[in-house]
Amino acid sequence: MTLSAAPRISCEVIETRADTARIFNIQRYSLNDGQGIRTVVFFKGCPHTCPWCANPESMSPRIETVRRESKCLHCATCLQDAEECPSGAWENIGRDVTLEELEGEVLKDEVFFRASGGGVTLSGGEVLMQAEFAARLLQRLKQWGIRTAIETAGDTSPRRLLPLARVCDEVLFDLKMMDTERARTVLNMNQPRVLENFRLLLNEGIKVIPRLPLIPGFTLNRENVAQILAFLAPLPVDEVHLLPFHQYGEPKYALLDRAWVMAGIHAPEAEEIAPIQAMVEQAGYRVVIGG
Repeated sequence: MTLSAAPRISCEVIETRADTARIFNIQRYSLNDGQGIRTVVFFKGCPHTCPWCANPESMSPRIETVRRESKCLHCATCLQDAEECPSGAWENIGRDVTLEELEGEVLKDEVFFRASGGGVTLSGGEVLMQAEFAARLLQRLKQWGIRTAIETAGDTSPRRLLPLARVCDEVLFDLKMMDTERARTVLNMNQPRVLENFRLLLNEGIKVIPRLPLIPGFTLNRENVAQILAFLAPLPVDEVHLLPFHQYGEPKYALLDRAWVMAGIHAPEAEEIAPIQAMVEQAGYRVVIGG
């Protein structure tokens, strides 16, 4: 499988002001990404180059403009401007929000959080790239008694990770490729740092839930899962989430005019997931499919 070139971005280099963030979506009424009914805020920008990423619009930290052919009126004079487009065919992906604006947005769902035991999850992209803003937002939400979580690959310095993780009720932590060299070349990921940060969060008494993406050709194999289980064995973890690959992101690549290198790769069938699930359960963990 040939991987398309992608920019190598450090998780430390992109940071908006502490009172402003760049997001690209707010997903309400999610039943994944944490307990109960969740509102998930997707932050823009990611340092990693996962070939299977289902949110390619999250990769670049820039606001991107795309055109949806199905909405296009083919105007005689096209300004290619999302603000001026009469049909909405031209669309900006990404917008800047203040702390007050985003706090107000997610608090609209407060009644659902309290009724279901849910809350707010910050995702991406990689939320650690805007960690200072994210920490301040979660501190405000904690004052309202709202449960909070982040989804992360954990590949950053402890000084950036810890202040954010300490204001979370739980950290949904992806463990992808255990092979250090392959993680570096395929994912642009510092795997030793990822594992050290995972241990660090647990040592701090923070609730961490490991999540294992099951990606054909990359992570959906017994060897990689066995290495993850060996890493987890001495740690105080009792639950593991398995995230099977899917093709939901394919239309987004076409919209962004990018190659989808996972085209033609089928989502794993139940009989492919079952042996991995059995491995994890036999190791003593409660397994959740889908997270």
